[in-house]
Amino acid sequence: MPTNLHRIACLVAAAVLAATIGGCATAPDRSDAEAYAEFQAINDPLEPLNRTVFGFNQAIDAMFLRPLADFYRLLLPPPLREGVHNVLSNLRSPVVLANDLLQGEFERAGTTTGRFLINSTLGVGGLADWASDFGLAQHNEDFGQTLAVWGSPEGPFLMLPLVGPSNPRDAAGIAVDSLILDPFGLLGTLNMDTEWMRTLSYTRLGVTIIDARSQNVEELDDLQKSSLDFYAALRSLYRQYRLSEIWQGQPPPGEEGPSLDDLPAIPVQ
Repeated sequence: MPTNLHRIACLVAAAVLAATIGGCATAPDRSDAEAYAEFQAINDPLEPLNRTVFGFNQAIDAMFLRPLADFYRLLLPPPLREGVHNVLSNLRSPVVLANDLLQGEFERAGTTTGRFLINSTLGVGGLADWASDFGLAQHNEDFGQTLAVWGSPEGPFLMLPLVGPSNPRDAAGIAVDSLILDPFGLLGTLNMDTEWMRTLSYTRLGVTIIDARSQNVEELDDLQKSSLDFYAALRSLYRQYRLSEIWQGQPPPGEEGPSLDDLPAIPVQ
């Protein structure tokens, strides 16, 4: 099996395995209907294990990601950071397009195609988001969303090392997007990449991580300050965000997931 295909299998298997073994929180007795319903709604049977992984991620963030993000924000003025973000979004267009088509969203597929053509030409490789000025608004699609549209259940909440909040469905989606639907990833999966392409892929990955962290500095700081339980707040926020993406901002009644408004909070100092 080619190396990258092996990585896909390992990631999916690890997500499924993590959902079925070790570190499980004990469910309340079914006779306590309210407590059991809350346990089911939270959907985090692996909470002890997930919190351990969360602590590891927080340590990595404090030691590396946050300092790099702060330096990046200090080094580049906002217009340049926006340009870098636009280029990264433009490079992801093939993944978005593939998932638009897989979900049968042909109008959105046309929007994605138009955005890519306009921003790659008039926008000089995506540095400028001219497509939005033409009325082609940006949207996100990934294979995790596609699996949801196809009816796949999300499974239990997972806190993945380095990746962060997820679930088995989204973990599988990350693997498919990265190694099959992304052109660079597909070439690597087929062992058709070259040294310069691998260098470009690793550079892109590194810049994407730093860009994502720098985009959320204030939001994460505020959330951490205002939450008594930062882990629970992130878990709730992630589920709300994913439901909003899957249902294009309009989840049906009963599908909204737990709300941050239900979390205990303390005033921001």
